[in-house]
Amino acid sequence: MTRTAPSPAPPTTGRRGLWLVAVAIVMTGLNLRTAVGSVGPVLEEIEAALGLSSAAAGLLTTMPVICFAVLGFAGPPLSARFRDSHVLAGGLLVMAVGLVLRSSAHSPAPFFAGTVLAMSGGALGNVLLPSLVKRYFPHRTGLMIGLYGIALSLGGAVAAVVPQQVVAAVGDDGWRWGLGLWAVLAVVSVLPWLGVPARPGSSRGSHAAFPMRALLRSRLAWALALFFGVQAMQAYVVIGWSAQYLRDSGLSASTAGWLLGLNTLLTIPINGIVPGLAVRQRLQRPVLATSLVAYVIAWTGLWVAPTAAPVLWMSVLAIGLGSFPLTLTLFGLRAGSPESTAALSTFSQGVGYLVAGLGPLLVGLLRGATGDYTGMFVVVLAGVVVLGAAGWVGTSPRTVEDEIGTGPVTPSPRPGVVEAAGEAPVVVREPGGGSPRG
Repeated sequence: MTRTAPSPAPPTTGRRGLWLVAVAIVMTGLNLRTAVGSVGPVLEEIEAALGLSSAAAGLLTTMPVICFAVLGFAGPPLSARFRDSHVLAGGLLVMAVGLVLRSSAHSPAPFFAGTVLAMSGGALGNVLLPSLVKRYFPHRTGLMIGLYGIALSLGGAVAAVVPQQVVAAVGDDGWRWGLGLWAVLAVVSVLPWLGVPARPGSSRGSHAAFPMRALLRSRLAWALALFFGVQAMQAYVVIGWSAQYLRDSGLSASTAGWLLGLNTLLTIPINGIVPGLAVRQRLQRPVLATSLVAYVIAWTGLWVAPTAAPVLWMSVLAIGLGSFPLTLTLFGLRAGSPESTAALSTFSQGVGYLVAGLGPLLVGLLRGATGDYTGMFVVVLAGVVVLGAAGWVGTSPRTVEDEIGTGPVTPSPRPGVVEAAGEAPVVVREPGGGSPRG
């Protein structure tokens, strides 16, 4: 067995504290797709109201991933300086401000500024939540990632359906309410984080940061970054462009919105099931293969016959999007401690979102240049090939510590316990101790 950095037992916050952390994680997950998913169904109304060109619309659909890439790197430094619960609470409050700002904008500049603010909470949640799952629920990773993924998909599904219905009820200016109402959810989600108690005996000094620069030498880290980036590109093309593509193919705006909502709704059980399978090494590559085949079938069907069976294509596409909970699970399995998990998550998502941002932007540029969506399908189908190659490396049974040498070790509340990702704890005779950071 390869010995890696320790994965501590659940922190001594008490049962009530752990329940509060679980609720906070799930509620934060509900917010991670609302700011992004609510734009696609009313993109046409936003373009008309703000006078956006096709290139500007492409930039708008790309901005979330760019923000996630840049803002996500702030997560570990903020986490090292402040309590994680306070960092996430602050991010959600900034998100609420951004949602209100962009829903009230009457020109592109404040709308884009509001979008940047709205993505801040999502960026911090993206990089910090996997490490919090590793820290608080090291033996329930599959369950908690599944619950977090279900919440994320549920928020995205509702956000995909509601805006167009608001437009139908209020009129052309209803898109503002459809984008801004999610600020209420963000504010409510702050409350459980504020109630999470600090862990007894914890301090910033007991937190040993994992050197993110060391991941530059890890083939596994680069593979996971590429895998995350390409799967995110697929997701954001779906979120940003599929509804508009279906509208341009002849379906009504309401139908296109409901189809996007159906796609997101179907990812809810998939996000709950995949982590429970992916924690088993022998099932990781079958899960990967299922996702790849589903992508090919769905994208080809939408390209060749978009109106013949749109329910089928969007449903199969949801199976392909199972690559998202797979990569979240791999972050925890391919790192040996909460700190290395946070570093791997930040590195993979930071690099990955830069890759992902090319997808929606290219779709917008190619659509503006050619007047059709051929470029979109070339981009996403080429991405499936890259996804397969990176996923094969990412599902190899090793950790980043195995490749670069174990980084700084987080003090464990149970001296002498060393755990390899995906295995049961193994007791060895080692001095030391301490308590993990609060």
